[in-house]
Amino acid sequence: MKQNMSIPTATEILALLRTATPQPTSEAPRAARGIYGLFDHTGTFRYIGSTSSRAETFYKRIHQRHRTGSENTSHYFSFMYNTGRLWRRRNDPATKSDGDIAKKLRNAFIAQHCGAVWVPLPDHADISGLEAQVIALAPAEMIAWNRLGMEPYEEPTTLVDALIEELRLSPVERAALCRQLRRFRGGAQAAAPVIPEPFSGSLPMLPEGPFRFFALDVETANHDRGSICQVGLACVRPDNQIESWVALVDPGTDRWVFTWLHGITADMVKGAAGIEEVLALLEKRLEGVPVYQHSGFDRSAIRAACAAVGRAEPNWKWQNSITVARGAWPELKGNGGHGLASLKQHLGLCFEHHDAGEDARAAAEVVLRAENGAKGVEEVFEVIEVGEHIVPSSPVPDDHPRRERRSQENETVFMRPVSTEIVVGRSVLTQGNLDNNHFYLREFISAFPSEVIGGSNKASAAPSTLTIHWGGVASIATDIDGSKKIFRDRSWVRTFFQRNAARSGDTVEIVETAPRSYHVKLVRA
Repeated sequence: MKQNMSIPTATEILALLRTATPQPTSEAPRAARGIYGLFDHTGTFRYIGSTSSRAETFYKRIHQRHRTGSENTSHYFSFMYNTGRLWRRRNDPATKSDGDIAKKLRNAFIAQHCGAVWVPLPDHADISGLEAQVIALAPAEMIAWNRLGMEPYEEPTTLVDALIEELRLSPVERAALCRQLRRFRGGAQAAAPVIPEPFSGSLPMLPEGPFRFFALDVETANHDRGSICQVGLACVRPDNQIESWVALVDPGTDRWVFTWLHGITADMVKGAAGIEEVLALLEKRLEGVPVYQHSGFDRSAIRAACAAVGRAEPNWKWQNSITVARGAWPELKGNGGHGLASLKQHLGLCFEHHDAGEDARAAAEVVLRAENGAKGVEEVFEVIEVGEHIVPSSPVPDDHPRRERRSQENETVFMRPVSTEIVVGRSVLTQGNLDNNHFYLREFISAFPSEVIGGSNKASAAPSTLTIHWGGVASIATDIDGSKKIFRDRSWVRTFFQRNAARSGDTVEIVETAPRSYHVKLVRA
């Protein structure tokens, strides 16, 4: 700054701060110093500070320290928004990967919803002295954050939900945020730092027992069931409290088919443990205690992974939470089924689908909810021999009766039974359909229940909806526009066409899998 630049008084600086329009933190000047103010997500002036050090500029102090710094007393945005799904505990190796995702979301939240104002001052000004004078003149609400005058905010849930959707976070990232929320709500004991055992290397430390049962889930990189890229474990204590454990696994493959489903990529598993190290950690700990899976896929994946590395399958007491669910809620047969997605809705479960840790926890919760009415149910696996059809060529949703992947040669696969499916109709695509992201149901609209067929606009929507499973992370609830004879919600159709490389002349096939539940797939011309 030039020496002859005039220096405003403290009163003038306060007036300038009060009348300035808040700007995003990223707009803070990179080559200026002085006094600044911070605004919270509601647009309220909350803090006055300064760049008293000659080494700091507005940009470095506001955007790089207050917004992205560690959660201590000098980084006020980081401190005030270290809450809910935005929460992390610094230097906790047991939760580092989840905490890094929470911090990344917090940084994005502050950049989008908070702001700052600033008054540049020359380098020869007594910036620290002026800051003290301005703070002394400021009303209490403008310095509510100063000297930790406020507790961190409660999570602005609606804004965070919208940001998660805007950033298109993967199921893995969303699951990490859910775990951080549980840790935040668990208080100091749940948040205490844990030093991993030396044996675990790149793996998180397993919770200490005793446990009366476990639930296990895996995700795979491709149709090879042995290509495990994530393992999740829910550990159920005698008092029914659940401790979650989840780890990424390097499957040692270049074929990543299911990234779109679970969000795990080859880059994410670089440096992660291989399945041999994971099994070495889990094998003895899980021995002798029931290990639940939700379907037969998870055990068959462990078996395939063991075969691939030339080791014996762990001697675990496998059970199936679907069997328990069938005994507890028989009314779901033919009415959504007993997949995790259906049980999530029926039981009001809260978890992020397609993350191994979250799905394992959900399976454990299913067993806990059902135990009073279904205790003692013996496991019965339906065995499908080699050569039988397991998976259609197009992806299917996780709660579909045929979630299991393609079988491998000369191997038996444990699976749940395949339910009856009815082809409702087929719609041949035109270029107009592709350009406008829809396909017609006119030739077979009478096959749908009358209560899901509405009028030509949202105001005249049908009283009921049907569920569309199309291969995306989330299914779609929609009615039918009876005038245009198309599904009213078309938000998913463009992605469906793109993922399947749809062309004019291809056919969309609609299959009824349960009452008001349909699977949509593309058939090549």
